[in-house]
Amino acid sequence: MTTVVYLVRHGVHDQLQGRLCGRTPGVKLGPAGLAQAEAAGRRLADADLELVMTSPLERTRQTAEAIARACRADLRVEEDLLEIDFGDWNGRAFETLEPEPLWTAWNTNRDTARPPSGEAMIEVQARLARWLRRVVRSGARAVAGVSHADVIKAAVALSLGLSMRAHDRFEISPGSITTLIAGDGFLKLHALNEVPNG
Repeated sequence: MTTVVYLVRHGVHDQLQGRLCGRTPGVKLGPAGLAQAEAAGRRLADADLELVMTSPLERTRQTAEAIARACRADLRVEEDLLEIDFGDWNGRAFETLEPEPLWTAWNTNRDTARPPSGEAMIEVQARLARWLRRVVRSGARAVAGVSHADVIKAAVALSLGLSMRAHDRFEISPGSITTLIAGDGFLKLHALNEVPNG
């Protein structure tokens, strides 16, 4: 028994370039992000999804709601899909982070670095592995998980046996779909960063 897992990054929001939103509440999709969510829904409408799961943050919930509507699938909040806990960096402007040595270390050594008071990528990967095991055990044939760029990168790295140091070697675009095939004891990357046409 295998499960097709569609990992969807939330659509774009207007604060994407300015600050590290992380788990900051109240960050919502703008018109472009809502259009990306609708496009993802149209792309997955024929995927026979049994369930759409989402990170609890607003931007992912908005994206997931569009997909669930298009697919006529149930929607469930899933804490394991939540954005990385960036700790003291949560909500900070990128321009204030760039001079910090720990920020540089985080971006070059994701396999060992940790945000101050935050979560290490290995912990993110562990919760994604736990979530994937639950999905497979559920017996579902196809599900969607709406999450965040680095969280999806952690799942991709897990499927390829890569260190998180390789996080910057592939892109996870807003509104994109990355497809994994999961089974008992195996995980395979099927498609990476598919951006549905509007």
